[in-house]
Amino acid sequence: MAYITLNKNNFFNNLSIIAKLTKTKDKIALVLKDNAYGHGILEMAAMAKEYGITKAVVRNYAEAKQIEDFFEYILVLADVVKEPNKKIRYTINDIEAITQFAKGTKVELKVDTGMCRNGIMIHELEDAFSVIKEQGLELEAVFTHHSSADEDNKYFDLQNKNFKKVKEKASLLAKKHAFSPLRFHSCNSAALFRTQNFDEDIARIGIAAYGCLELENSLYAKRLQAVLSLYAKRISVRTVKKGECVGYGAAFTSELACKISNYDIGYGDGFLRSCSHHFITPDKIQIAGRISMDNSSFITDKKEILIFDDAKESAKFAATISYEVLTALKEKIERKII
Repeated sequence: MAYITLNKNNFFNNLSIIAKLTKTKDKIALVLKDNAYGHGILEMAAMAKEYGITKAVVRNYAEAKQIEDFFEYILVLADVVKEPNKKIRYTINDIEAITQFAKGTKVELKVDTGMCRNGIMIHELEDAFSVIKEQGLELEAVFTHHSSADEDNKYFDLQNKNFKKVKEKASLLAKKHAFSPLRFHSCNSAALFRTQNFDEDIARIGIAAYGCLELENSLYAKRLQAVLSLYAKRISVRTVKKGECVGYGAAFTSELACKISNYDIGYGDGFLRSCSHHFITPDKIQIAGRISMDNSSFITDKKEILIFDDAKESAKFAATISYEVLTALKEKIERKII
């Protein structure tokens, strides 16, 4: 069967680079949502704990429960659960959602500083603090999310300026409503690698930890190493004559007699169909025709092939981003830590 390897040395290398930027590993909150960007949530949680990471970020309550034993702090980005938990805190994404949380629930207030997606509006801050207090929630932090930290445009600076105002106002409101001193965080991977002197309480790090951050002008980003590699095993092999066709639609026609093997990886496993016809492996082995649900053919007779060891490079064949390549990989594929 096809399988995935997770390189612990590369992962630890990435975390060390990130810790240098945050000045301490205690401020790293590892983003493990969507099966740890396809890497395997339990595998990555175990390695993160071994390294000394104590904070994690997930999408929902189910993911939080999976990793509850690995971390001291877990932030859920998009879920509402009426069950307070000492380790788990929940994101308030809309002012109307505040009353949905049970009394005593730990919450973090997300503020929209210019992405125009989730989070309360800046002018709603005072009302939000009042309702949080009335609802009896434990407000621990205020945070935002960048829309363009990995791009050179005006929005990164604009959101930073807006969040500075939010922090000033929120600090005053926290005193007014007798909340404990708040944590503040805004940096995702790209924002952290662009920040000259990081001074917030947490950095929410996803793609950089997995070694696939693309930030052209960052020397630190260039030192990151991809953690995940995808391998496939041969199902069958045959000699194809010149002019013979391979696969669905007879989409590949052999230009000469050659060995073509079929491997146990397809779009049903997360190997994107948009890589059909033109995909080439890191070992320069060319795909033959279309990727089907459970199979892909390549011009080789090797018993096992490396499909990719850097999602950034694989993404180019699919005209997409490494995030999609990674999160497409199905949980059923075996993952091995090396």
